[in-house]
Amino acid sequence: MSMERMTVARAMTECLKAEGITEIFGYPGAAICPFYDELYQTDIKHVLVRHEVNAGHAASGYARITGKPAVCVATSGPGALNLITAIATAYMDSVPMVIITGQVNSEQIGRDVFQEADITGSAEPFVKHSYLLKNPQDTAEVFKRAFYIAGTGRRGPVLIDVPFDVQLSEIDFEYPETVDIRSYRPSAKGNGYQIKRAINALKDSKKPLIMAGGGLFTGNGAALMRTLAEKADIPVVCTMMGLGAMPSDSPLYYGMLGMHGKKAANTAVNSCDTLFLLGARVGDRAIAAMEQRKDFTVVHIDIDPAEIGKNIEANVPIVGDITLVLEQLIEQLDSVKEQGAEFSHKEWRETLDACRTETPPKPAEEGYVNPKWFIMELDKQLPERSVVVADVGQNQIWTAANISLKDGRFLTSGGMGTMGYSLPAAIGAKCADPTAEVVAVCGDGSFQMQSMELATALQHGINVKVIVIRNRYLGMVREYQERFHGNRTIAVELSGSPDFTKIAAAYGMESALVDSEHSAVEGIKRMLDSDRPFLLEVAVPDLEKTIL
Repeated sequence: MSMERMTVARAMTECLKAEGITEIFGYPGAAICPFYDELYQTDIKHVLVRHEVNAGHAASGYARITGKPAVCVATSGPGALNLITAIATAYMDSVPMVIITGQVNSEQIGRDVFQEADITGSAEPFVKHSYLLKNPQDTAEVFKRAFYIAGTGRRGPVLIDVPFDVQLSEIDFEYPETVDIRSYRPSAKGNGYQIKRAINALKDSKKPLIMAGGGLFTGNGAALMRTLAEKADIPVVCTMMGLGAMPSDSPLYYGMLGMHGKKAANTAVNSCDTLFLLGARVGDRAIAAMEQRKDFTVVHIDIDPAEIGKNIEANVPIVGDITLVLEQLIEQLDSVKEQGAEFSHKEWRETLDACRTETPPKPAEEGYVNPKWFIMELDKQLPERSVVVADVGQNQIWTAANISLKDGRFLTSGGMGTMGYSLPAAIGAKCADPTAEVVAVCGDGSFQMQSMELATALQHGINVKVIVIRNRYLGMVREYQERFHGNRTIAVELSGSPDFTKIAAAYGMESALVDSEHSAVEGIKRMLDSDRPFLLEVAVPDLEKTIL
């Protein structure tokens, strides 16, 4: 790219174009208007959300489908601060994002002027890195570095804060082709000695197991994990974030583990003699199923060395990009197989097959639908290549435990557990892959944190489907109060909530209420057949529990 004279605001758009950005999510304000004025003159599509936090969640959904950094934008002060929850949500789940915020004039910083906030300081705990762009001539280098940092190593959010006067400054602009940050050298390939140790552990193992985490969706990790499992006859279980990494109809797949997981998966974790942790940080929800075991060999592969050994001791630690490490493991596996090594674990799989028992959900009382049955029915009707975005709470557990995803993706806020994530993230996912069926599943509590984004879907013709599981409670909190606080339920009853189908109608959106198995079957079909955004309200028993 040759050097050209232009404003920083225009240079910002040129940086986005150079990074292949074709769509961004945001909410404008005065301090970011110079950038928006230049954006107007480009072909980059801007999706206007109705609350800044949802620009971040939409960018998250977009990035998780494309695997590349996505972009969200907000103005200074409250606009930028509203993004912090989305930034933290992306940080916890290692989602690559570049966040652009406007800032007050450079000479006004620190003087508490109108709509001034220290966003770089406020967001510091939740970003991989942040920049306050004070020197206009640094624009190209800052953007190049931001995208590089966000999209390499352990992926994550990077913030760029740009003062108003800097946006108006003129610079000689040329976008760099390469980037070199001396203090940032993310690992790539795994250590060769550790790779050999991992395969030797597998050779000696009679009951190996792969725990597939969300990190496998980086690059071609999921496909390579399946290759490794099939070549070495290794059973696979998934964390919630890893759902979809293994096809549900594979005979090697035993479901989601954890406190709300499948019996076969938890049995596998507590009985295996060699555990391969692939792109999983082993959070508290998963580790509860492992009973703090010490009598097995753990091979932990992660791009972030800080995660290895943090929650569970690793006997064979391998730091590196999951795609490259899996390629190394498969190459080493093929080599030892050529030398006569055999990998068959029929007896181990038969033991786990005997644990595949599932109790069919009981029909709900008249006027309601069993939510577990409903998700199973949704699963039957969904196309194979679908994206299901669950919110947080009971709806998340019911969905994760009962969706199969033969060739699809499951998205949710796994680390931060952010309510109000599903609809904006679904909007981002649909923008990233318009040909996929994208369904957001939320509760009546979480929906009321994001219902304004129905307008975003309708304004921009983003054909997402929204399921509101209505039980008139903050159901997960109510369950905790019942189980651990002597049934003293407080501040969890959602009286005063609207008729959600009428809310949809107010937006001019198609909708339906289902309150029986028959109406649910028909309602799901009608929703999926629609070529417009659609809201399906599902009446479930008020006191339904997540206990499986």
